[in-house]
Amino acid sequence: MKKFSELICKHKWLIVICSLILLIPAAIGYFSTKINYDILVYLPEDIETLKGEHILTDDFHMGAFSITIVENMADQDLVKLENRFRKIEGVNKVISIADLTGTSIPVDILPKALKDKVAKDNTKLVLITFNNSTSDEVTLNAVDEMRSITDESVRIGGMSAMVLDTKELFNSQMLLYIVIAVICCLIVLTISLDSYLVPVLLLLNIGIAIIYNMGSNILLGNICYITKAIAAVLQLGVTTDFSIFLYHKYEAAKQKEKNNDKAMSKAIQETLVSVLGSSLTTVAGFLALCTMQLTLGTDIGIVMAKGVIFGLLCVVILFPALLLVFDKQIEKTKHKNLLPEFNGIKKFVSKRYKIIFAVFLVLLIPAYIIQTKTPVYYKLDSSIPDTYGYTIATKELQEKYNMMSQSMIIMDRNIEDYKVNQMIEEIESLDGIGTVLSSSTLSKLGIPDIIIPQTLKDMYENDKYKLVIVSSHYDIATDELNDQIEKLNTIVDKYDESAIVAGEGPLMKDLVTTTDIDLKNVNITSIVVIAIIMLLTLKSISLPVLLVTAIEFAIFVNMGVPFLTNTSIPFVASIVIGTIQLGATIDYAILMTTKYLEERKKGIEKHEAIKIALDSSVSSIIVSGMCFFGATFGVGVISTIDMIGTLCTLLARGALISMIVVIFVLPSILLLFDKLITKTTLGFKKGRI
Repeated sequence: MKKFSELICKHKWLIVICSLILLIPAAIGYFSTKINYDILVYLPEDIETLKGEHILTDDFHMGAFSITIVENMADQDLVKLENRFRKIEGVNKVISIADLTGTSIPVDILPKALKDKVAKDNTKLVLITFNNSTSDEVTLNAVDEMRSITDESVRIGGMSAMVLDTKELFNSQMLLYIVIAVICCLIVLTISLDSYLVPVLLLLNIGIAIIYNMGSNILLGNICYITKAIAAVLQLGVTTDFSIFLYHKYEAAKQKEKNNDKAMSKAIQETLVSVLGSSLTTVAGFLALCTMQLTLGTDIGIVMAKGVIFGLLCVVILFPALLLVFDKQIEKTKHKNLLPEFNGIKKFVSKRYKIIFAVFLVLLIPAYIIQTKTPVYYKLDSSIPDTYGYTIATKELQEKYNMMSQSMIIMDRNIEDYKVNQMIEEIESLDGIGTVLSSSTLSKLGIPDIIIPQTLKDMYENDKYKLVIVSSHYDIATDELNDQIEKLNTIVDKYDESAIVAGEGPLMKDLVTTTDIDLKNVNITSIVVIAIIMLLTLKSISLPVLLVTAIEFAIFVNMGVPFLTNTSIPFVASIVIGTIQLGATIDYAILMTTKYLEERKKGIEKHEAIKIALDSSVSSIIVSGMCFFGATFGVGVISTIDMIGTLCTLLARGALISMIVVIFVLPSILLLFDKLITKTTLGFKKGRI
């Protein structure tokens, strides 16, 4: 380790130059990494609804579909528009009422039962199917082109339109997220450090680490837009304290060493020893997300684990080189330390630890119960503003046609038509069912088979399967729709046990089921893995339990706030926040506990040991917590994408709550459980405790 640190100091200029050169391939990787905007693709591949989606794509060439509304458009113009749509790459079929009546037969002669379902209040519905999946680039480009060749009289709905609007909304804000995070961290660092230049170098170092991390994502093929949004700010918040630790060690070593290279060499060695253990817990916390069935967890987990590793490498390789290269400029920009000593907090905690612990005990169970009652929502489109195309089209479909969601029943082609019709009659008797369409129901609506276009027939039947489209009055991801889908599956199974109920409604139902399981599993996994790492690093049986309990209490409080403020949170937040907050802030607890153990092992009395531990760690914990808060809070405030905004708000609040719990509650735990700790931790000698 000594040779490694000396090598860094010796070749500081080479390291800086090489680091800048490596930004070129990293930047290429960053801009070349595909971003996925559809969370549903992260569902497990073996679930039935995804198998149904593959059948719709491969056999019916209906990877995605859109129900589009046209207003005040004559049949002749509608037919022209359909033909233009058909020429767009990725579009499979375009069908409307005009394909049944032509341009010469009035719509009014159609049976009212049919007309009310496809034409109302000077509007007409157009069904558009796409060859590729909902979030495929070809499909999104097709929707974008459809929008570009139409005006406000044409409203394009469907999941692909939602994904496209999410993409546009996200891309319009991403740069702002980073700028706000950097400004907030710069303010915190300027206050907490003694130089105006060091915060800039520190953020430059972390910025390079972020670009390396995000550039390496090209090896993953693609990442989710949520991952892209939070990865940079999380990496900034989580790894900032590594850099601060190195800088403080370097400044302390300079007081003893006249040679800056030797001082930095010692600082690198001390930083590696101290930071390696805490970084392992953070990496483990993120990797615990990889155990989720919803592979979005793997996406976030791998990217963030890489981020911590890149951050650590840059802290011990690039940041020392930057500090040495700019040492003279750093000295010239030194200023008085603006951070207070927090002596009042230290004295209060030392004297009132029994009262603090009593409050902690009283609040622990209520905090756990309250956070379990925090309302969670699964609607993926809730963040899209009312002015965006998808929202406008969806609202009009709901208001005029009472269309909220659609399901696709994929059946064996050999099932007789009379059985299909019996099944449809049962389905239509369910509460909340709207239109049910199949090849056999068109004739029931009064449409002679002879005038039904072959393209429409092909949409409902091929050489392997029959398709039944079911429209529901219930919105996706609601209890009403999920219950309706359960009943729908029961009916369908009676007629064809191999049938599959697919579509956006069933997919969202599977999302709810999957995430409910993930919520329990990922939290348990993260706790166990982090506890094991602490068991090995702290060499204690009791401390992992005590420290995790303290941070879990902070998580309970954080997740309970939405319930107390009557706020719903997105399902992703309910799954990942606990794991991320535990992995990212357990370091605060480890920092204080390590110092406490050092003093106790020297034979220092426990009350004096906790004062020393508080004195040496409170400032570091506050700076680290405030940096984490600064990196995420601004994004939480400005983001209009609720999925991202809520995640960052929870992370920002979680950093503050963990910081407060570690400073106030943890010392009381260490003091009251001192006998247990000393008996269950290696390194304590009899007679010295």
